[in-house]
Amino acid sequence: MRSAEIGRMKCPVARSLSIVGDPWTLLILRELFLRSHRFEEFQGYTGMAPYLLTTRLKQLQKDGILERRAYQERPRRYEYRLTDKGLDLYPVVVALAQWGDRWMTDAAGPPLKLTHGQCGAHSAPTLHCSECGEPVGARDMRTEMQPVMLADRERMWKRFKRQTAHR
Repeated sequence: MRSAEIGRMKCPVARSLSIVGDPWTLLILRELFLRSHRFEEFQGYTGMAPYLLTTRLKQLQKDGILERRAYQERPRRYEYRLTDKGLDLYPVVVALAQWGDRWMTDAAGPPLKLTHGQCGAHSAPTLHCSECGEPVGARDMRTEMQPVMLADRERMWKRFKRQTAHR
């Protein structure tokens, strides 16, 4: 399977990865959530080459994750702002940061602290059940694949078996 085909799968994880699965894209999102908005800031804080950054920003615009707004007329300059669709990626970026803090932190300790704007306390956001409010983790949930995903997985499995039958 080619990576371009991932976005056509029925799995919501695969579809999401087709948009945000690239490390450079996630670093741009990190910068947007750290309140960077300008090309120069993205380039300086990520180390991305200009062409690569331009390509990723255009794709994020096309995917509806961010929008480009003029902030200066002469010369015309732009900044980038998250759309509602982009803002909905905040829990993904926070979860990656928390995982990195737990498993990838060096002796200096975690490089970020999250502070809740309303109460001012340092916070470690958690995933909770939308019905009872209890915190949940991977072992607390069951995943029920719906017919559309089951059919997609069956199609993928058959394709795999056809391709490997002659090896």
